[in-house]
Amino acid sequence: MAAGVIFLAMTALSAALLAGFLGSVHPALDSFSHFRIHLALLMALCALPLLATSFRPQAAVAMIFAVAALATTLDALPRPWPTQAATKPADRIVYRLLQMNLRYDNPTPKKVLSLIGRTNPDVITLNEVSAMWSTELGYISSAYPYRILCAHPNGVFGVALLSRRPFAAGTQPRCERRGAMAMATVNFGGIGVDVAAIHLGWPWPREQYEQIGELSGPLSSLGETAIMAGDCNAVPWSAAVQRVASLGGLIVMPSAGPSWIYTGLPDFLRRFAGLPIDQVFSRGALTIHSAVRLEDTGSDHLPVMVEFSLGVPDTKPADEHETATVSLRQPMRSRG
Repeated sequence: MAAGVIFLAMTALSAALLAGFLGSVHPALDSFSHFRIHLALLMALCALPLLATSFRPQAAVAMIFAVAALATTLDALPRPWPTQAATKPADRIVYRLLQMNLRYDNPTPKKVLSLIGRTNPDVITLNEVSAMWSTELGYISSAYPYRILCAHPNGVFGVALLSRRPFAAGTQPRCERRGAMAMATVNFGGIGVDVAAIHLGWPWPREQYEQIGELSGPLSSLGETAIMAGDCNAVPWSAAVQRVASLGGLIVMPSAGPSWIYTGLPDFLRRFAGLPIDQVFSRGALTIHSAVRLEDTGSDHLPVMVEFSLGVPDTKPADEHETATVSLRQPMRSRG
């Protein structure tokens, strides 16, 4: 009887796992894809004792399926070391982007500001920018005077983009009409790069599928060289993330690893059993070198630091010092 119960559990898990591979058929199936790692591991655990029973053939097939499913998630499997996507070039400047879901009601905002001050990224993409965060981010306006804050209709799930490098001359930062994306062309040593922050809603049965369709215009408007980061509420192998990449002509960066878990659960559990839903996309003459998760700052998401360089071999531009230095006399602050 015990073997029969375990076999039924294994069968149910395999059905859910298979559904996730059919996410392009319907968003309801894609919802299962976000738990591919968890479902595969649970199915393998169920199959293991069945190898010693009359269900041995079915268990063997389930074990093979579990291994094959995990092979599609190798980039996002939990690991204690940072992702190394490409070797850092000796002839190009390496820039840094910090992606953070701030958590709209974060009880420790000073941890966030401290992390930004210590890591000093070139640009920052932010999610869940509530009214509280509009105030808190004002404290670092001298360090990051080039910014755009895009409000969400619910006042909670806004996005923002902060830069210590100026926006390209003749361009204006812009917001998607419902505050799901913030976009700006940033001057990196004389080269204009479109930088975007994105925040998607929850998967089916929530609004994520429809929202991605609404973002097709902003996504397709990104320039030839662009980098976009944000909380996608979707894993990198999901149909949802692949659809975002397709609409923007973007490449999905190998995941930095699990970055989210339910509020209140310990950080070590998030790093090894959480969901890798904070994504980075790029296109054009831009190479991403590495991504690493940073320390907990009071959110249910971990910050992700990304290092990248521009694809054109670079002897240090004449205006590099100027573009890397904040000017308090000409702050370009925009609010969506």
